Amino acid sequence: MPLIASKYGKGRVRVMRLTRDGDHHTPRELTLTVLMKGGFDAAWTEGDNRACVATDSVKNICNVVAARNLSLDKEVFVRAIAATFLDTYPQIASVEIEGRETRWLRHAFGGEPHGHTFTLDGNGTGYVRLVADRDGATLQSGLRGFTFMKTTQSGWVDFVDDQYRTLPDTTDRIAATAMDATWTWSRAPADYTDANARVLDRLIAVFGTTYSHGVQDSMYRMGEAALAEIPEIAEISFAMPNKHYIPIKLAPFGEDNPGTVFLPTDEPHGQIEATIGRG
Repeated sequence: MPLIASKYGKGRVRVMRLTRDGDHHTPRELTLTVLMKGGFDAAWTEGDNRACVATDSVKNICNVVAARNLSLDKEVFVRAIAATFLDTYPQIASVEIEGRETRWLRHAFGGEPHGHTFTLDGNGTGYVRLVADRDGATLQSGLRGFTFMKTTQSGWVDFVDDQYRTLPDTTDRIAATAMDATWTWSRAPADYTDANARVLDRLIAVFGTTYSHGVQDSMYRMGEAALAEIPEIAEISFAMPNKHYIPIKLAPFGEDNPGTVFLPTDEPHGQIEATIGRG
């Protein structure tokens, strides 16, 4: 039976490139699929893998090209990846690369774009919940899946150090989350739309402009700020998964990684939840 068509490679290669110009950072996040065609038929028909490039190597090539090309637009970046494959492996006839971009929008405070605070483009959904009976009602508003990130001013140190720990202390890391936040009204504000917008503004301001000792630390202070801003809110609850950006080890390829190339991963993730009230 003839082998009519074949291609292979690596899917869901996630890579974050981060350029740093002092306090002004620019994130470029892509999820790539890289597929090769060429002289690989024997791997299918004869169990002969001698021409095959390991799919793990495909991932490594994407990361190395990322480290060498931090600032390229995605269109030029995928060309650089393709050129590396075609220049390195004569058995490759063609390479097909697709990339899905995670678009981060630079957040502004007081009309001034911030250096390292970002929100996800096309972000989140509004939320409302009402429980009513003949004696009264409880009304809640909020957000679901509102995603934001800062690329510095976050750390995680002095946690339990035992035989199960593998994470090192860090005082400078990317902090990102897809937040579910729910606030409970004690009485109606003058304008729900305005009040909800002010809550979000305060949450992002605290997260983005103050140092974070952990998601727990930021979460508590975000809640305090929201309650201080809107007196009609009785309490606010958060569920904030910790979306990890793990520095990629590039030393085996002769490349440094001074906090510029990361593996984005959200499975598994830390899950942090709390409710802050007025006491």
